Amino acid sequence: MYKSRAETITALLGNVPKFRFDQINTALFDTSVSSWQDVTTLPLAMRTTLSDDVPWMSIALVEMFESKLEDTYKAVLKTADDKNFESVLMANRKGQWTICVSSQIGCAMKCTFCATGTMGLKRSMHSDEIMDQYRFWREFLQTKPELPQRISNIVFMGMGEPMANYDNVKQAIHMWLKYTDLGPTKIMVSTVGVLTQMEKLLTDPDWPPVRITISLHSANQERREEIVPTTVPDFIKKLAVWSHRYQELLGNRRHHLTFEYTLISHINDTPALARELASYIVKTAVTKVNVIPYNPVFGKTFTRTERVRIDAFKQILRDHDINVTERKTMGDDIAAACGQLALSSS
Repeated sequence: MYKSRAETITALLGNVPKFRFDQINTALFDTSVSSWQDVTTLPLAMRTTLSDDVPWMSIALVEMFESKLEDTYKAVLKTADDKNFESVLMANRKGQWTICVSSQIGCAMKCTFCATGTMGLKRSMHSDEIMDQYRFWREFLQTKPELPQRISNIVFMGMGEPMANYDNVKQAIHMWLKYTDLGPTKIMVSTVGVLTQMEKLLTDPDWPPVRITISLHSANQERREEIVPTTVPDFIKKLAVWSHRYQELLGNRRHHLTFEYTLISHINDTPALARELASYIVKTAVTKVNVIPYNPVFGKTFTRTERVRIDAFKQILRDHDINVTERKTMGDDIAAACGQLALSSS
């Protein structure tokens, strides 16, 4: 079982004062510091002990992939217990970078179109392993000075279901908010809809004020169950109720809810399902739909919705005064696009 960095340090050094941990965490996110010996705010003896017994990074690079357009990088990373997972760095429209972080190794949600779901769940990731994905990509960018250096956004859209790893996801977010220049609206947690945990965050005073998106994929309960087999009974009705509670308790202009909707040809992209989605949205507190053209996954027979059908689907929503955006496909040539993250062994 993984012992956290803080637990390991406490075991080695005893009752470490809080200000020392603040110095340690500050150093972890300082790009001019690359080892414990560089943390000059700590006593020499402490630095030596940490260098001998505490890894500077909880994850290590196994393999790096770069897209042909040079706007997406995918890293296969390894944990201390030799579990592999993937993390993605994507250029964004601000001329900066967005990290697509993983929160679990594999996934138990079994979404039928998703490569990660074919892995099953290996284990949830510790907050150090989630947090260090940001640190890893910061270090990576330093090796490429010709590229923009700022990471401006983080999305939990990598491997795993964030709400199924609630506490570790929350802890990692708090670390980023305290020790980086990321604001809460620049971090997005995407969930397939784990209602028990979504209910928990509504009354959790320690839940960070980040943005939430729900991977819906269909507003029809039966079709949703076909696409996401772990969907609970009456999910569509319960989600609508939850959305209004979220809006009442946590929502505001910058913390609006978004539905993610992966368009799969002739599965959930019909005009009838678009109209059903439009009618459903009126019953929720959701203000935006982000459609995602399906990205092919090896071994699956699903195909991407044709452009004419994507445009027709979006137009039906717009005709109902619904804000619709479409996610730009990035990194599909290196299997780094939405739904493509998976490992043959880990």
